[in-house]
Amino acid sequence: MTAPFVVAFVPGVTPGKWERIWRERMPRSPLELRALPPDGALASVHASEAHMAFVRDVTADDALHVIPLYRERAVVVAPKDHPVAAFDELTLADLASETLLPGQGTGTVELVAAGVGLALMPMSVARAHSRRDVVARPVSDAPDTGIGLAWLRTADDPRVDTFIGIVRGRTPNSSR
Repeated sequence: MTAPFVVAFVPGVTPGKWERIWRERMPRSPLELRALPPDGALASVHASEAHMAFVRDVTADDALHVIPLYRERAVVVAPKDHPVAAFDELTLADLASETLLPGQGTGTVELVAAGVGLALMPMSVARAHSRRDVVARPVSDAPDTGIGLAWLRTADDPRVDTFIGIVRGRTPNSSR
């Protein structure tokens, strides 16, 4: 059996659609998806532990190809009973007097739920860490983040091109 084709991804990215298409088109080539922290996904590509990775806010360079895929809005995460919950959308100025916590993980959301402060994060990350005791509201003027697909320029595995085609929406009969 062929060694698995490994694709890492950062929190908030949901690669299920691409995994399903891969399994339909490449039944003899197993796909392994690895959920990793933001710094871990890119590091796994550089260490050749993953063939490719869905990353956030990474640009191409001499060692790395990156295909920009989409942008996502920032949200503020607040306790459910916080005044922020009454708004449909906020600005950074609306949050100027609030304590903004660093981080975007489960621990940060737990601190938000405990009333320690608020947190800014990409919308998909907030959804991934959603809880009943917190709310997320868009912040119209906060910087958005970009999701991209990254791989080493030295990659010579033909499955890389296959996965790129799947992510870009090519059909099995499409040509580059």
